[in-house]
Amino acid sequence: MGRAKTPRPEGSIGSDFLQLDVREAPPGGLADWLAGQLRAAVADGRLPVGGRLPASRVLAAELRVSRGVVTEAYQRLIDDGHAAGRGRAGTVVVAAPVVAPDPVRVTPPSEVITPLPGVEVFDAVRATPARIDLTPGVPDLTAFPRAAWLRAERAVLDELEPAHFGYGDPRGAPAMRLAVSHWLARSRGIRVDPGEIIVVAGVAQALTLVGEVLRQHGLTEIAVEDPSSLGARQHLHHCDLATPPVPVDEDGLRVSELRAPAVLLTPAHQFPMGVVLGGERRRELMRWVAEGGIVVEDDYDAEHRYDRAPVPAVRSMVPEVLYTGSVSKLLAPALRVGWLLAPPRFFDDLVAAKRFADLGNPVLAQLVLARLMETGELERQLRVVRGRHRRRRDAMIRAVSSSLPSAVVHGAAAGLHLTITFSSDVDDIALAAAALAEGVKVQPLSWHRQVPGPPGLVLGYAARTGTEIAEGVAVLGRLVR
Repeated sequence: MGRAKTPRPEGSIGSDFLQLDVREAPPGGLADWLAGQLRAAVADGRLPVGGRLPASRVLAAELRVSRGVVTEAYQRLIDDGHAAGRGRAGTVVVAAPVVAPDPVRVTPPSEVITPLPGVEVFDAVRATPARIDLTPGVPDLTAFPRAAWLRAERAVLDELEPAHFGYGDPRGAPAMRLAVSHWLARSRGIRVDPGEIIVVAGVAQALTLVGEVLRQHGLTEIAVEDPSSLGARQHLHHCDLATPPVPVDEDGLRVSELRAPAVLLTPAHQFPMGVVLGGERRRELMRWVAEGGIVVEDDYDAEHRYDRAPVPAVRSMVPEVLYTGSVSKLLAPALRVGWLLAPPRFFDDLVAAKRFADLGNPVLAQLVLARLMETGELERQLRVVRGRHRRRRDAMIRAVSSSLPSAVVHGAAAGLHLTITFSSDVDDIALAAAALAEGVKVQPLSWHRQVPGPPGLVLGYAARTGTEIAEGVAVLGRLVR
């Protein structure tokens, strides 16, 4: 134990490694104390299996003790099997004590799929394991263009000035706003100056920013389509805005029934019913805007169409519209990149709201995405996934026809999901809960309604193979029967 009695230097302040402080060690027991600290760190996971310990000379210098103290402590970990010497690779943690895990409560499906879902419902659904996930809103994530992204990222990093690594403009990187203006002109018929664009963290953040600003301007409610996205309504409710429902039929929102000062629309592919806002309804909406109405357009699923011609964005005809879109359904939701266009009376307030929310989106991802947009890679990606999504849409239609012949299919011409409705004797909440219990995730249509209507399910197909789709829908058919 002679090596463990090395006197500690006056004023020793310890090490950043594990926040060690040798002043806590008992006199004459430095090696014992250090070995105990290391064992405890292995046991609680601060030192994971496979982790390398600092070189003995480095840790000794940081702790201001002799190197012999550290090598003795390391040897004790090696002797009791927690670590191993690996030559030039150093001393590596190889085993941790077996600790009985805390029991994990698995939430029953009937507590996840409930008639009155709370704000945490989508987190709970995502966290619940399932064999086949048919929830809507997710593209084919296996199709993410990794090679193209890496090429663009390398090119961006080669050209990047040091200043780009600092704080950016809260409106977004100029290159990204320029690329978005070109993309919207090509793909959605929208002519917009880059200076009118705000880059946001997806449509979800856009709705929250818009909700905050509308409240600042004195609004207390914003009408929504019925049925409409439960998630979108939750964001608006978070901003203390009421969401009075307006019915949707085969021509989209019934504009004549609008009574609120503002409305949120999904006119290109209405969520969840998949209808397009018709020409006469669009003209009615233009007259409503001219009389002072405020339109928030979520250009949901606009790129994903299979059996119909492109539908122009409302914003392409009415510049006063607050317009939002993203790459979540085209590339991946994890990128958290979208855009928001706003008329002058709201623009400065929206920029301020974005600034105080997060100071702006991460710049590097914006520059990479801008390069994909400007080089045509994003159009190529759209062509690839459009064909794949069409085949999976067709597989789901066949599966529904075979396993659920009494169901009515809605919204098949575009998008990433189908909605099916049943006769009134089906409880879609109970059906979705029973499906989850059998390993199949779906969303009940009732979640997206504020006014009672036919029961149904919203079924995403883009992220699943044809075999998985057939198997999942077969489970639904058996449960309905």
